[in-house]
Amino acid sequence: MSVSQAVTQRHSVRAFLDKPVNNEIIQRILDAARHAPSGVNTQPWQVAVVSGETKLRLQSAMLDKFTAGERGKMDYAYYPDEWKGAYKLRRVQTGKQLYGALQIERHDKAGQMAQWAANYRSFDAPVALYFFMDKSLQTGSFFDYGMFVQNIMLLALEEGLGTCPQGALGEYPDLIREQLGYGDDKLLLGGMALGYENTDHPVNQYRTEREPVEAFTRFFD
Repeated sequence: MSVSQAVTQRHSVRAFLDKPVNNEIIQRILDAARHAPSGVNTQPWQVAVVSGETKLRLQSAMLDKFTAGERGKMDYAYYPDEWKGAYKLRRVQTGKQLYGALQIERHDKAGQMAQWAANYRSFDAPVALYFFMDKSLQTGSFFDYGMFVQNIMLLALEEGLGTCPQGALGEYPDLIREQLGYGDDKLLLGGMALGYENTDHPVNQYRTEREPVEAFTRFFD
C-alpha cells in the first residue's frame, strides 16, 4: 500500500469485529508513529493503550455519567461555540450521513442518544487509545500531536486495522486521569478506537466529502 493509497482509503470506523488486537501490533504501530515531527523535537505524545477489563471499567464509568445527564467538559475547546458558514453545513451533512447509514430518523431522540453513547464505548472496538500531554506545553504541541495521530491511523491501516479518532474520549478528563493513574499535570486531548473493521456494517459504508484543492489553496508564483 502506497502512502497516497493509505491517506485516501483511511476513514473513521464505527463498527468493529469481536476480534482482539495483539499488543505486538500496537507496539509496532507506535514504534513507527513516534517518528512524527515535532517542534524542537518536543515529542509531546503520551499514550495509554486500554483494552480488556480496564476498558470495560473505564467506559462504564463514562456511560454512568452520560446516562445520568452529566455532560463532560474537555480540557480545551475542541469545537467553536457557534457554528457558521461552510463549517456548519459540513457538520450538518456529516450528521445526516451518519444517522442515515444507521437508519436513525431525525425525530428518534432515543436512537440518537444511543449512538452518542456508543462513543464512550469506542464503538465496541477492542482497544481504545487515550492521548495525553503535559499541561506545561503550549498549543504548538497540538500541531505536532496531530501528525503523530495521523501516523497511527495510517500505520494501523497498513496492519489491516480500522480506527476512529475521537474527541468524545476526552470529555471526562478528570475521571479518565483518575482511572488510568495520570496526574492533574497531564492534559487529555482525546482518544482513538482501534480494531478490525466490520466491513459489512452500514455505518462503515458512507464516506464524507472533501473540498477540492482549488477551494482551499492559493498559489503564489
